[in-house]
Amino acid sequence: MPKSSARLLSLLSLLQARRDWPGALLAERLDISPRTVRRDVDRLRELGYPIVAFKGPDGGYRLDAGTELPPLLFDDEQAVALAIALQIATTTGAGIEEAAARALTTVRQVMPARLRHRIDTLQVTAVERPATRPDPQVGSSVLMTLSAAVHAREVLRFDYTPASPPGAGDDPAATPPRRVQPHHLVTWGGRWYLVAWDLDREDWRTFRADRITPRTPTGPRFTPRELPGGDVAAFVASRFQGSDGSGDWPCRGEVILDLPAAAVSRYTRDGVVEELGPNRCRLVLGSWSWPGLAATLGRFDADIEVVGPAELKDAFAHLARRYANAATDAPATPPPTQ
Repeated sequence: MPKSSARLLSLLSLLQARRDWPGALLAERLDISPRTVRRDVDRLRELGYPIVAFKGPDGGYRLDAGTELPPLLFDDEQAVALAIALQIATTTGAGIEEAAARALTTVRQVMPARLRHRIDTLQVTAVERPATRPDPQVGSSVLMTLSAAVHAREVLRFDYTPASPPGAGDDPAATPPRRVQPHHLVTWGGRWYLVAWDLDREDWRTFRADRITPRTPTGPRFTPRELPGGDVAAFVASRFQGSDGSGDWPCRGEVILDLPAAAVSRYTRDGVVEELGPNRCRLVLGSWSWPGLAATLGRFDADIEVVGPAELKDAFAHLARRYANAATDAPATPPPTQ
């Protein structure tokens, strides 16, 4: 890269790092003359960067918000998508939260007012730390529409695509739109979901965002209801766990593993691990079914002692017969009754 181009990038990086920069300090940091600073600032302005000069004893420069995004950087949709990604990154628990927040501030600073307003309405709740990125099939326009309705507390109308194809006698066009009071936009397992109170069904519902087609205009404003339990993360987790809203799994068991607690805890997102010795630990874990819980515990390559309940022991016995049958091509046995 030519030296002058590298210097321009360094100058732009400094201008984004703080609000006001005295000209003399910029010259010192870049090891150039004040005249060269002025010339480089003019070049950045020609490229579309909104740099303003301020007067005073320490007169200098400021990277300001402009009427348009600088060319060769991002278009409007790319800028909004970037802001969404950065806001998600602030909730991932991956150790980049602070850097993502600073990057989001920098991006927002140079955005036109129309885009700043859009991203300011975006409020994302990360219910878990997904191993995969949120569903790319959801367009940023849909996410912004849902988030804006949540932020404004306005009734939302939308068409909702069912999980399975409609039957021969079903007419999707005749299905009335859903009417909901939107409360939270969340991510779970790499997908976007809208948590809302369904006005027609008079109950809380969780909708996949990639199946939502918003209708305009939005409805009247509403007073937010109290979410069951008051915690959106626990509420959404309980819905996906198949429980009654208590935030717990419907099947929960306790075992003792011949493994160090530190080794087990790395692979149990919501389990409780207790160290019993150098190579022995107690694990309490939940699942949506007893066979599912037994299979999850079986992935640990160690001896297992079942503390309880009896349903978990029965599930281990059932899986043992199933695996033995699979090895000998014997007929399968029915699962235990839950």
